[in-house]
Amino acid sequence: MQKSHSTDHTDYRNTLDRIFNDISHQPLQGHAADYIPELAKVNPSQFGISLCHSSGEVYNVGDAQTKFSIQSIVKVFSLALAYRLKGEALWQRLGVEPSGGAFNSLALLEFEQGIPRNPFINAGALVIADILVSHWVNPKYTLLAFVRQLANTPSIDFNLSVAASEAMHGHRNAALVQLMKSFGNIHNDPRDVLDMYFHICSIEMTCQELAQAFLVFAHGGQHPITGETMLSLSQTKRMNALMQTCGFYDESGDYSFRVGLPGKSGVGGGVAAVHPGHYSVAVWSPPLNAKGNSARGIAALEQLTTQTGVSIF
Repeated sequence: MQKSHSTDHTDYRNTLDRIFNDISHQPLQGHAADYIPELAKVNPSQFGISLCHSSGEVYNVGDAQTKFSIQSIVKVFSLALAYRLKGEALWQRLGVEPSGGAFNSLALLEFEQGIPRNPFINAGALVIADILVSHWVNPKYTLLAFVRQLANTPSIDFNLSVAASEAMHGHRNAALVQLMKSFGNIHNDPRDVLDMYFHICSIEMTCQELAQAFLVFAHGGQHPITGETMLSLSQTKRMNALMQTCGFYDESGDYSFRVGLPGKSGVGGGVAAVHPGHYSVAVWSPPLNAKGNSARGIAALEQLTTQTGVSIF
């Protein structure tokens, strides 16, 4: 792993232990995502944190080695893959503005004539899926291979039960695809796009694997182990900007105010974030707040930047 040139002397081990112990003793807030029945079966008391530092150090606490469905966090990986493929032409089919509304809004998409506000709401992620379906014969496995490469973990895989549960109950996502198809912004068979989307959202990772995969966004687009350029500096900057402004649905402004790190959440209870040049961090706790973000995950990241006194701002 590449060494950091920063003079970061933070005691992350004790900091994470304090955060974990403090939050673990607080009553659980929120509820697991029950509109995907398989996610509702997960033990809500599980809680893990993993921080991967640019120096190569890894700090784990709690259930950091337990696999969970990353859900919308995968939108960062699919966007990165599409961005490598299409470059700046990508933005002809979707925007880069915070949505200011629900992540699965049909009304916003109708108003904006089938152009999703950003790649992290469901409509935007479906357009990204369509782009990948257009390019590869087995796009979901291409994306899976990309995630395995970033995390340096070949065992990462889909949870087929979760994918099937999403397909059975994904009526609103189907409506989003069909609406965009009517505006000409979906080029493939909607069934193929949905199959891609449901599978990649079901990918299971541990907190440590997720933090390892996010290190590329803290390293200017370079793979932290191989040194391979995965994204250009400019693309990495724009990816981090999108995570900062759009990564937490319509709670992104509040998250930026409280935490101050580029990141992305998923309704499986995971949150991943980066402090460029310093570290990547992943937190998992299934109960979600009213905005669909992990209640303990947000609290843990807020404490991390508060206790260390350092964020990107």
